[in-house]
Formats: sequence, C-alpha cells, structure tokens
Amino acid sequence: MALILVVILVALVFEFINGSNDTANSIATVVSTKVLSPRQAILLAASTNLLGALCGTAVAKTIASGLVDSQVVTLTTLTLICALLGAILWNLLCWYSALPSSSSHALIGGLCGAGLATAHNNWHAIIWSQPSAEHWWKGKGLLWKVVLPMVISPTIGLILGFIVMVLLYLLLHKAKPQSVNVAFNRLQMFSAASMGFMHGTNDAQKTMGIIALALVAGTTTGAFADVPQWVHFLHTPPPAPGQELSIAAWIKVVCALTMCAGTAAGGWRIIRTLGHKMVKLQPINGFAAETSSAAVILTATHFGIPVSTTHTISSAIMGVGAAKRFNAIKWSVVERMVWAWVFTIPVAGTLGYCFVLLLRWLGITTG
Repeated sequence: MALILVVILVALVFEFINGSNDTANSIATVVSTKVLSPRQAILLAASTNLLGALCGTAVAKTIASGLVDSQVVTLTTLTLICALLGAILWNLLCWYSALPSSSSHALIGGLCGAGLATAHNNWHAIIWSQPSAEHWWKGKGLLWKVVLPMVISPTIGLILGFIVMVLLYLLLHKAKPQSVNVAFNRLQMFSAASMGFMHGTNDAQKTMGIIALALVAGTTTGAFADVPQWVHFLHTPPPAPGQELSIAAWIKVVCALTMCAGTAAGGWRIIRTLGHKMVKLQPINGFAAETSSAAVILTATHFGIPVSTTHTISSAIMGVGAAKRFNAIKWSVVERMVWAWVFTIPVAGTLGYCFVLLLRWLGITTG
C-alpha cells in the first residue's frame, strides 16, 4: 500500500514539473510578444490547463495499456517509480540547460526502459507495432503512438505555421502595422487560451495513465485487500481482454490540479529560449504559431496520440519565423533543441532501465 502511494506521489511530482516545464512552451509566445504580462499569462495557462486536463482520457489509456505488453511483463509499483524518476531526471537536466524538452517522450522512454529491465531484457515486453485492421490511426505500440507522431506532428506544425503566416501576410499586406498589432493583441489571447487548453487535454493525461497503472498493480497484488472502506476508491481492477483501462474521475481531478499548480510555478528559462532566442515574435506571429500548434494537438488528442507540446509549438514557431524570413530563425538554438528531442526517449529510457538495475543490485526486486 505504501509503495502505491509513493508511485502516486512521484507521478504528481512529474506532473508538477510537466506543468512548469511544458506550460512554459504554451505561453512563451504570448509573453514574448508582450500581449500579456508573465503573471497574466500564467493565470491564463493555469486555468485553461485545468479545464483541458478534465476533458477526455484517450491519451491516458494509450500510456496505461498501449506501450508495454502486460502479457509479457507485469509492471510493478517499483518499475513505475523507476520510469518516473528517469523522466524527472531528464526533464530537470533539460530545464537547467534551458532546453524545451518533451515531458511526454521522457515519460514514454522511462516507462519502456524500466519495463524492459523488469522483463529481464525480453524485448517482446515493449509493444513495438500493433496495426489496427480497422483504421491505421488506431494501431498500438511505439511505432504508431510515438515514433510516427514524433516525426509527423512537428513537421505538420512547421508547415501549418508557415502556411498560416503566409496567408496572414497576403491578407493583411495593405493594413497598417499599428492596426494589425492592435487586432492581434486581442486575437492572441484566444489563441493562447486554446493552446493552454489543448496542452491540458494531452499532457495531463499521461500522468493519469501512470497512476491508473499503479492502482491496477496494487489491486492485482492484493495491496488494497485490507484497506479501510474510505480508501476503497483506490481499488482498480485490470481491464477485460481487448478492453482499455478506464480512468477514475478523482485521478483526472488530482492530475489537473497538480499541473495547474506546476503551471503557476512558471518556467522562465524556457520561455526565453522559445520566445526570444529562437526568433523575434510579433502578436501576429504568436497568433499563427499558437493556432497551428493547438490544431495539431487537438487532432492528436482525438486519436489518443501522446504528442509533445514542446515539439509542436517549437516547430510552429520555426514555420512562422521561416515565413517572415528564412534567416530570421537562429538555427544554432534550433539545433540544440533538436538534439534534445532526439535524445529524450533513449536517455530517459536508459535512466529508467538503470534505476531498475540499481534496485535489483540493492536486493530490491521489481519483477
């Protein structure tokens, strides 16, 4: 029982860091364009993240049952702690380096690495690819839910940001700059709110999936057999074969509130990287980037795909900057970001794997 509570606590720490790290990505543009003050932007992002996190559970179900094969390895509470620690350590390292890393991919990497170690290097424990006979976007596994979206979502974000910006230039090329700025000062508040909402719908759900996994592990091992009636809500039976794990309402509320608190903590080092160092933004640029990124995340969330808010907003900003002037983008900053993206899953996975081996070396079994 105590270990289950530790998993939930560590998962909420990850959610808090996610809120402070990834939400900085979602509000970087509205702060850098000076449409909102930092405090106003944080308040907007916190409230819209809270609302978004309470909507839907498709991404949470992917994390809970679409990446590690429960028929090959049973994820224990210690395995989940190792996965979360790997993700947290990588996120903190990227935050310290002022690099906008993906909390989503860090968690996925940590989960796969820890699951592989728990399975004693049985690579069949990882669901690599399970295409759906019905629709391709309903496939399971790393290929369908992680690798392809990791490439496709930033690519679409970049192209969409470029197209939206070009269209705005064509439509408004005769308008006075002052009038354009006044109009998009107001419009960007709506695009920033939509970005915050979509961030909540996708990112908060990843921790929901981890907590649900921990509760299933505790239920199947009998950890809740003798608990008082008032904590019986923790009892979470595994789903029937072929069915997806359901996410309890209290899990959604707790994760939403934790991400909201993390958002309030801010992440100004990353805001400076995205909103100032990569490309100089005006309100019209911020509107185009946020609208494009929110559209990509909306589509991904609908299909239960855990995409990276970091990747989509960063690539959308690149697309907007390229439409303005190709050399307006500081490509040295972009290069550092891309390397962080490339290394996130393997490094977080290696950390999760090593944490499991460390516990095993200490005589603490994880499976």
